[in-house]
Amino acid sequence: MKRCRLGRPWRASHGWEVPLRKRRITPAVAGWWLRISITLLGVVIAAGLSTSMAVSSPTPPVPGQTGRFVHVTNHADNVADQRSDNGASARAGTSLAGPLPTPTPTTTPPVRRGSAYVTNYELDTVAVIDTTTNTVIATIPVGDRPLDVAVNPAGTRVYVTNEGSNSVSVIDATTDTVIATVPVGDRPKGVAVSPDGTRAYVTNSFSGTVAVIDTTTHTVIATIPVGEAPRDLAFTPDGTRAYVSNAGSGTVSVIDATTDTVMATVPVGGSPQGVAVSPDGTRAYVTNSFSGGVSVIDTTTDTVIATVSAGGSPQGVAVTPDGTRAYVTDSPFRAVRVIDTTTNTVIASVQVGMNPQGVAVTSDGTRVYVASSAVRVIDTTTNTVTDTIHVGTPFDVAIATP
Repeated sequence: MKRCRLGRPWRASHGWEVPLRKRRITPAVAGWWLRISITLLGVVIAAGLSTSMAVSSPTPPVPGQTGRFVHVTNHADNVADQRSDNGASARAGTSLAGPLPTPTPTTTPPVRRGSAYVTNYELDTVAVIDTTTNTVIATIPVGDRPLDVAVNPAGTRVYVTNEGSNSVSVIDATTDTVIATVPVGDRPKGVAVSPDGTRAYVTNSFSGTVAVIDTTTHTVIATIPVGEAPRDLAFTPDGTRAYVSNAGSGTVSVIDATTDTVMATVPVGGSPQGVAVSPDGTRAYVTNSFSGGVSVIDTTTDTVIATVSAGGSPQGVAVTPDGTRAYVTDSPFRAVRVIDTTTNTVIASVQVGMNPQGVAVTSDGTRVYVASSAVRVIDTTTNTVTDTIHVGTPFDVAIATP
């Protein structure tokens, strides 16, 4: 056999062959083979990663687009690149897994100011009117036969007496939903909220009492005996007194609101109905449906100082913010009488449709809303009807102060 100068046998294929018993690898040769093996392994791994990345993500991440990306955790450079891609995508409003979710708003709906709330006696609902557009924007189911309505000074709560179910519905004005139902006395009719908003007074017609509701807990905290068949009531601006019309006894009970006791009883006309107090608190106006007049009470002396003839059967009454006019609904004559509070005389009459009952004035004094066969809007400058809003069977109306 031929031998080369290294002492190894020569194969016909010109390759080196080492006998099994003599196959010893020197340290130098072993190191040479190890370096070659590591180099080849690195090439294989790099080629595999390049193929994987090319298949998984043919293009780098673009803001607003998503795709599959391979995150190689055993290479520091790839980890750094992945973090960089994630940060760029987050800044662009996307993530590597897809678009970031849009945060859900958590803001509380704003309180609507200037809305008119109208009770629908036969439909058991309250209609909400946008007084800017004079359109109905919501209808809220309440109790049986809702009668009167009042809004708290903050404009956040609306109180409705349900004559048929002997309860008061409390409406959240931001969501137009009933948040509480408060049991009261027999046949509740009138309702008024104290100027500080902490209490609501409700007349119980068949019980001859006034229920006092704590507006925080929605519970009755006191019951005040008054006259026979109490109908309506109103607070003085300072909240120290409430005037209650007693339809059955022809009187007005004056309640000391600090002690919840009757401090005076004032005789008025036959079957007193609506009550309103002037903005300065010096006068209380009471409609007398049987005698056809409006009694004017001096709140300093709690005596009647004038009686204004207001038609056939006056019902509701509201005073303008400047105190110069009182608007009174006259049911049988389908009219609203306008009283000059300085002279205590009727200076105008406005036709408003069948059976007018509740009446309310906007905070700027420019318009009057009347619940009749529909809701009529009166311009106080011309004392003419400028709009008609159909809401069902309106009975009473209250306006949230802006």
